[in-house]
Amino acid sequence: MGVRKARAAETEAALKEAARRQFAERGYLNTKITDITAAAGRATGSFYDHFASKEDLLRALLADMHGAAHDRLASEPGGAGAQGDHPPHELTDRDQLREHLAVAWRLMRDNRAVMVALFESAMAAGPGAGEMWRRLIEDTRVFREHLEHLREAGHPLPGDPELVAAAMGGMLSMLSYALLDDGSGSGRSDEEVIDTLTRLLLHGLAGPGGSA
Repeated sequence: MGVRKARAAETEAALKEAARRQFAERGYLNTKITDITAAAGRATGSFYDHFASKEDLLRALLADMHGAAHDRLASEPGGAGAQGDHPPHELTDRDQLREHLAVAWRLMRDNRAVMVALFESAMAAGPGAGEMWRRLIEDTRVFREHLEHLREAGHPLPGDPELVAAAMGGMLSMLSYALLDDGSGSGRSDEEVIDTLTRLLLHGLAGPGGSA
């Protein structure tokens, strides 16, 4: 990598890290681009060399989260990196379902400022914009693909794979918004949350062998 490209990559990383800090301290809606560049120690004009707007930067932070999730799941049997050596993840298998939920939950925990910013952005857009639904669809694409595989294999699902995946993502994201806060006082550990979600999604309220 040349010196210019290395400096550009360094500036982009600094702006992203500064944005995370500012979103955590000020909230997404109250953070200005000048707040981000000042915190990053960069000129305001440098921001637009990398991002078209604050919303564009937020999308880049979300893409980084998706990339981290993809890399983690790709290392598992049936993941995107399996290159056909394994069948797609079997979400009716407890361990594989739990692994997906654990990866999503821990990424949300480690990127809480981004999660809160995403909620603030969607709320500011209003329900008529459909931003929350579009984001759910995109964020739960992996879940949907695995559910579609189950349906094609003849496994009955509680509904359309897209809707089921979005419901799973909505439950995860709302829980993360409510619980991933040091001041919440919930006392819920990551393991308790992940295990509870796994049991709920695997068996539903009727429990193993329950009637439909």
